[in-house]
Parts: sequence; structure tokens; C-alpha cells
Amino acid sequence: MKKSISVVFPAFNEEENIEPVVSSALRFLPTVTDEYEIIIVDDGSKDRTGKIADELARKYAQILVIHHPSNKGYGAALRSGFKAAKHDLIFFTDADGQFDIKEISKLIFLIKDADIVCGYRTERADPFFRRFNAGLYNLAIRLLFGLNLVDIDCAFKLFKREVIQRLNLESTGALINAELLILAQKRGYIIKQVGVSHYPRKKGKQTGNKIGFILRVFVELIKLWKKLK
Repeated sequence: MKKSISVVFPAFNEEENIEPVVSSALRFLPTVTDEYEIIIVDDGSKDRTGKIADELARKYAQILVIHHPSNKGYGAALRSGFKAAKHDLIFFTDADGQFDIKEISKLIFLIKDADIVCGYRTERADPFFRRFNAGLYNLAIRLLFGLNLVDIDCAFKLFKREVIQRLNLESTGALINAELLILAQKRGYIIKQVGVSHYPRKKGKQTGNKIGFILRVFVELIKLWKKLK
């Protein structure tokens, strides 16, 4: 029997991307599961993201939309989606169109013998500065926590619902990926990795390459290290 899947799309100001990304998921998910839901978390968007998401939900019974009245952060958006998820497996990816939902098949194949399956970008289609910062961030996590994964922040992950229920995630920002994996490793969960494609962002703006944002993530990382230590 195929496992049921909850798909979470955190979205902030993605009015140009949200409909094609969700439509792609609607077309593909029935080929890999008999039961699914799509949870769009509009994280206080100032554009038409929330309105478009609501229109999609009116058309398709499988779609649930959660609205944050203000921008609470990437981690907060994911946690809202995880809390609402009701199916056996939870998958999340970004709503910016940089990943292909069809590659979830690779993760589903591996989840049979794992608790979490992480995609890693075989060729990251981001500007140099963003890739450089990501490299430093991954190195810091390896040194501080001994988490030896290729691409910790890759937004293409699948996990068993009971795992997320037991981790008690607290991050509201970009640290959410690292917190999830660090706590999972600490509790002995089996984590597997598989390469996935990554495409350039064609529409909308990236929000994770500002100096203030980057410094805030590293400060949160040190706080997590002190807490777990």
C-alpha cells in the first residue's frame, strides 16, 4: 500500500510562482500516492500570494491554506505546515520553482529504510555569494554538531510524520533545517541522502542573501549549540 503524503509549501511573496508550483504537484502526486494533501503556508506575504493560494484551495479539495498575519519566518511557516499535516509522510519544498516535485520519487523509494530522506543539490543554481555562505554554514554545523550531510539546507526533504511530532522544533527562521537534522541525529533516527536537480529562480526575489539575515542565522546556530551542549 502506498503511503499517504502531506506536502508543505512555505511561501512569502511568491505570487508569480505559487500557482505553477502547486499545479505541478497536483498533476504529479497522484502518480506516487493514493492519498495526499497540499498545505500552503502564506507567511505574511505582501503581494497576491495568499489570494492566489485561496483561489487554488477553492478549486481543489486537497489544498489547505494557512495564513500568517505577519511574516514570522521560514521556520515558523514550516512548523505551521508540519502541525497541520495529517498523513503518514511529510514532504516540504520551497514555492519558488527551483525544484522539480517529480524528484520526490527518489525520496519515497529511500524512506522505506529511513526516517528522513534529504535531497542535496547536485549543482546548486545560486549566485556565488549565496553558495559561499552555504559552504561556511555547512562546515560550521559539521564542526559544532558532527552532522556530516552534503547539503543541510536543501529544501527538499521527506520524513515520517512521527519523527516531526517527537522533535519539538523551536526555530522560527532559517535554522529550521539544521535543527531538524541535528535533533534527529541526536535521537538516533536514520537519515539518508539523494541528489536532486536545482534550477535558477526565474521569478520573484531571494530573501536569504542579506548580511543581516546571514549573521542572524549564525547567531541562532551558536545558541542551539550552547543549548544542546
